[in-house]
Amino acid sequence: MKLGLGKNEVKIVPYEIEWKDEFARVKKEILLHTNINENQIEHIGSTAIVGMAAKPIIDILMGVKDLKLLDAKLIKGLKESGFLRLRVERPNEIVFAKFTDDTYEVKTHFIHLVEYNGELWNNLIFFRDYLNDHEDVSKEYLNIKLTYINEKSNGINEYTDFKENFVRNIFAKRIGE
Repeated sequence: MKLGLGKNEVKIVPYEIEWKDEFARVKKEILLHTNINENQIEHIGSTAIVGMAAKPIIDILMGVKDLKLLDAKLIKGLKESGFLRLRVERPNEIVFAKFTDDTYEVKTHFIHLVEYNGELWNNLIFFRDYLNDHEDVSKEYLNIKLTYINEKSNGINEYTDFKENFVRNIFAKRIGE
C-alpha cells in the first residue's frame, strides 16, 4: 500500500483493504498521545467506503466538544502522532495532515477536527455509511470522481468543487430520513 499525494495533486487508485488497517493503526497512535475518546475518531472519506477507488490519503474525522476551546495538549498530542495543523480555512473545521517526511510535500493522512456530534460530524458519518449501504450510489460517486480525473484534472480545489453537489445531495438525505 502506497499512500500520499503532493500539493494540488489529484490521483485515484484502486481500493485497498489495507486502508482500514492503516486507519486502525493511526487511531491507536492518536489515542496513545491524546485525551480523545475512541468514539470521537472515525474513518471517513472514500478510503472508508468498501470497494471505492480513492485518493491514496486516509481521512480521519475527530470530534471535540468545542473547536473554540481547542486544547493545547490535543495539538501537542497530534504533533507527537505526526500530524501538523494546516493553514486551511474551512467553516467549523480544523485540518491537520501527516506527511511522508520533513519536506512536507507529500500528505498521507488528514484529520478533520470538528465538533463531536455536530452537523458536520453527522453529515460526514452519514455520507460514509450511506455510500457503504448503497452500492449504486457509491458507483455514481466513483463515476463523478473519474469524470473529473479523465476530463478536467485542474487540481484539488477544483476536484472538491466538482463533487460538491453530489456530496450536498447525500447530506440532504440525512435530514430527510
